[in-house]
Amino acid sequence: MMHLTRIIGFFVVLTCFSLNAQEIAILKYNGGGDWYANPTALPNLIRFCNETINTKIKEKPNTAELGDSSIFQYPFLYMTGHGNVIFSEEEVENLRTYLIAGGFLHIDDNYGMEPYLRKELIKVFPEKELEELGADHPVFSQEFNFPEGLPKIHEHDGKRPQALGISHENRLVLLFTFESDLGDGWEDATVHNDPQEVREKALKMGANIISYVFKN
Repeated sequence: MMHLTRIIGFFVVLTCFSLNAQEIAILKYNGGGDWYANPTALPNLIRFCNETINTKIKEKPNTAELGDSSIFQYPFLYMTGHGNVIFSEEEVENLRTYLIAGGFLHIDDNYGMEPYLRKELIKVFPEKELEELGADHPVFSQEFNFPEGLPKIHEHDGKRPQALGISHENRLVLLFTFESDLGDGWEDATVHNDPQEVREKALKMGANIISYVFKN
């Protein structure tokens, strides 16, 4: 018998995405990682998108817990942080159902998530692997052109930025941005004192991701 969460999930996705298509949420997860990092990032990105690419997203993002059916209200979930990530069995099932049913998760590594995250994503999609998106992927030319792919916003370990994804039935359902730190670039200018051109680059890439989800 299909798990009750999955039944609810499919129903809510089909009925609520059209009703709440202009809302996105920050994903709260367990394990000790600071899911609440970069508090000004998402509101600034939403504002930028509403002003430049004609979205009408509610400016204050909500918070959704991975194990709760509330995630099915949002076509776009944003996840960030620095540390450990742990998905329970129920959360694994919830997230898989959400993504297969039409949802999208952007995971933006704020530095330090990657080794923990990979272990948990194997639980969600044991039959799939994170695959790097080529620079010709539509997410890099949706509204603004990034001919070299994911931009580098903050330096940590001297590694190149990578956009890694998981697709289901030829649809990108999960994007993991690694060694880029887009969220830092979305934050208020006074937080990291990044040059305006760096912040603008981060916001434009974020707008491409939003556009890819909302306009396709």
